Amino acid sequence: MNPTPPPEPGPSAPGPAATGPADATGVTDAADAPDTTDVRAAFARAAFDVTPGPVPLAAVRRAGRARRRRRTAALSAVSVLGAAAAVAAVVALVPVRPSPPEPARVAARPPAVRPSPAAPDRIRTVRPGERVEAGRGFTVWLTADGKHWRDPDGLENFRGVSDGNIDRAAPGVSYQSEGGPEGAFHSGLYYGTTAAGRVELTTGPEGRTVLATLLALPGRPGWGVWYASTGPGGGVTAVTLYDRAGARLATLEN
Repeated sequence: MNPTPPPEPGPSAPGPAATGPADATGVTDAADAPDTTDVRAAFARAAFDVTPGPVPLAAVRRAGRARRRRRTAALSAVSVLGAAAAVAAVVALVPVRPSPPEPARVAARPPAVRPSPAAPDRIRTVRPGERVEAGRGFTVWLTADGKHWRDPDGLENFRGVSDGNIDRAAPGVSYQSEGGPEGAFHSGLYYGTTAAGRVELTTGPEGRTVLATLLALPGRPGWGVWYASTGPGGGVTAVTLYDRAGARLATLEN
């Protein structure tokens, strides 16, 4: 007898869909698949059970200050470099002007030597006929023709400038004297120059000098009158005419 062959397998009936993870044999257990909501709830319960530690504020502040210092230092360095670059650019753009040459030194000049001023004009200008009190009671005046004087007794005298013994072409002096042992009045003409400065009388044995007073008419016609007084024993030995610079022009000796 021929054995009966086993029946051929037919289509399997559909089973439940696999929803869980497969085990080592490849079979998935739907009952073991976790729910997302349950996982979140489990994490929340675990978080509520954790007590957080203190926040390290001091360390955070120190770290923040350190970062700020580093940032400030970096910005300062960048600013310094930028300023240096700007200054260098300005210096490069500004042209360098050469220094002006030093002015030549002028040697110190000695002070200018000024000539000594001439002696002051000691001549008094008087109007024609103007009376001048000459001392000791004497009065003197000038006219165009010469010298006039009056003594204390009222006696008038005249000495003409055009007398034959007066040479007005050269400097010279004339001389008249009145008085006694108690003193004398001396007078005369000076002439021949328009630069007369002074007339001096030399008196006595010791040669004492007496300065005379000079009179002249307006315009200084080249002549004038001199007069002076001396005390007892003051006999005149010489009359000298000088110009305004002090040079001797003429001397009349007695």
